[in-house]
Amino acid sequence: MTPLYPATIPYKTGLMEVGHGHQVYWEECGNPQGRPVVYLHGGPGGGCTPTARRLFDPHRYRIILMDQRGCGRSMPHAETAHNFLANLVADLEQLRVLLGIDRWLLCGGSWGCTLALAYAKKFTNRVSGMVLRGVFAAQDQELDWLYKEGGASRIFRAQWQAYVEAVAALRPLQADPAHGQSCEILRAYDDVLQNAKPDQVLAMAKAWCQWEDALSSVHPSEPFLHPYFTQEDELHCLAMAKISAHMFAHDPGLGSRGQVLPSTANDFLKDIPGIIVQGQFDMVTPAETAWQLKQVWPLAKLRVVHTAGHSSQDPELQRALVAALDEILSED
Repeated sequence: MTPLYPATIPYKTGLMEVGHGHQVYWEECGNPQGRPVVYLHGGPGGGCTPTARRLFDPHRYRIILMDQRGCGRSMPHAETAHNFLANLVADLEQLRVLLGIDRWLLCGGSWGCTLALAYAKKFTNRVSGMVLRGVFAAQDQELDWLYKEGGASRIFRAQWQAYVEAVAALRPLQADPAHGQSCEILRAYDDVLQNAKPDQVLAMAKAWCQWEDALSSVHPSEPFLHPYFTQEDELHCLAMAKISAHMFAHDPGLGSRGQVLPSTANDFLKDIPGIIVQGQFDMVTPAETAWQLKQVWPLAKLRVVHTAGHSSQDPELQRALVAALDEILSED
């Protein structure tokens, strides 16, 4: 039996001008008088899906979804210019003001956790609580786990080799002592995705997504062989790969260049209630970061799903996330 609420459709949608030619898509559904909650999708560049609406009780939540810059229904598609974490935080605050919301609950998964934490740090008094799944804070060690020999590559050897060989065929990888191997691979993918021929760009985007897909679920259905046949799949891959590679390689707000995760329990999270839902066997965003976050977030509850990985489609992970969103309503 599905843990999700019944499908619902938006009662209001819009495109918000945020500058430099970017238009950000947003929508509202559920109860207009309910508790405001904004859903922050993963990626970067993942976009929202109709399934995300179904995480929330439509009778008790005023549900807001936003496609971040360059992905989903936002325009221009797969655009990386003026598309960094600070821009997304500003867009989120602009949307809150546009919708006339005083304070809202943040619900983020994976990269959406990074955005939620960055927003809460800058606009603490606008956050009524947070529910986070598969915690990712874009720290150097997290990027190394995903994009450096010796991390996830030790578990998914064939998939890692395919991921590295795909880009090396177009841009030979060279040692980068100043930035490390993870940064070199990210810069190589970014270079190809920005400058190669269209068919090569699409091939690299698919290789990027196949690597992450391979890590996402404890019950994969041949993720490494996912063909991405449809045009919708290809558009999703292009946005996900181009925006992720560009941000991870160059965003000044990420890795050692930024500090998304607070360092002490007396930082900006000290008065914000929240629930962390984490798959025990998450190979994309390992549980270490969720544990680190819990140590500096006094009012947070950590719920570990012992049979789950990273995928937001995992029924047990969905069940825990829906339960957390129901539970936090009582803390408003």
